[in-house]
Amino acid sequence: MFTFTHLSDPHLPLPPVRMHELLSKRVTGWLSWTRRRRFMLRPDALAATMADIGAAKPDHIVVTGDLVNISTVEEFRQAADWLTRLGPPDHVTAIPGNHDAYVRTPPGEGFDLWAPYMVGDGAPASARPEFPAVRRRGPVAFVGLSTAVPMPMLVAAGTLGAEQIARFEAVMRDLAVAGLCRVVLIHHPPQIGGAKPRKALTDAAAFRAAVERVGAELVLHGHNHRTQLGRIDTPQGGVPVLGAASASAAPGTRYGAGGYNLIRVSAQDTGWAIDIEVRTIADDLAGCRTAQRFRLVAPRPPVAPARAA
Repeated sequence: MFTFTHLSDPHLPLPPVRMHELLSKRVTGWLSWTRRRRFMLRPDALAATMADIGAAKPDHIVVTGDLVNISTVEEFRQAADWLTRLGPPDHVTAIPGNHDAYVRTPPGEGFDLWAPYMVGDGAPASARPEFPAVRRRGPVAFVGLSTAVPMPMLVAAGTLGAEQIARFEAVMRDLAVAGLCRVVLIHHPPQIGGAKPRKALTDAAAFRAAVERVGAELVLHGHNHRTQLGRIDTPQGGVPVLGAASASAAPGTRYGAGGYNLIRVSAQDTGWAIDIEVRTIADDLAGCRTAQRFRLVAPRPPVAPARAA
């Protein structure tokens, strides 16, 4: 059995902001944080999540984006330190979210500071992250994607792009041949009705079409700050799409208590058993409790025969 945790949208506390940094879309995010979000997405709630993950001792940890709020340099540095505390790069995989690309940032001042946690196997830790990024851990292949593209004011949408989707499709075929359990990491929910238009994945239909062709065992996302279970229909059956609540959402607030997903993957003769335990922050912030348990069963995909030389 291979165990990993899925957390998302920690939205680490916003450090002091210089006035010139607000002369952009950042001003709307700053107002949202100072007036509302800082009271809901709290360090003490995130500490409860982190303590519970530490007690679970997972084999791996994945973070599906939105570590920061308005993409200042100091935020990216703070998030890099937080990832270090979460675990070493070979034990933690992260992808960016829309808040991690709130505005365009110069090289070396954005989420590329988290490169050791994003790059695929075999890539130098100092390399600029490229997606898809594949990390094989035990029987699982984590396939990290990026929907993080700067958007206009008041728009929180994301985009993969045709080139990334084409690379994703090729990678997924290879991983199917290798017989691995393919877990896709994406920030924006890709299923039909996953998010409102201004917050949606703009090329979700193209992504779903790729999944219909190559399959996947599990798709994990964040963005909505709520636990969600959807699906992408394929000829082989539905691919489950699981969203995580914000890891820092305090109980009793608008988003409800946050937390994370504890996931156990077991090989079966015909495929994979994927056991999900939704862990929710306790009202007293002294860790998390089990809110739901359920099992997903993913059949092994048919492997296309090798082409004749």
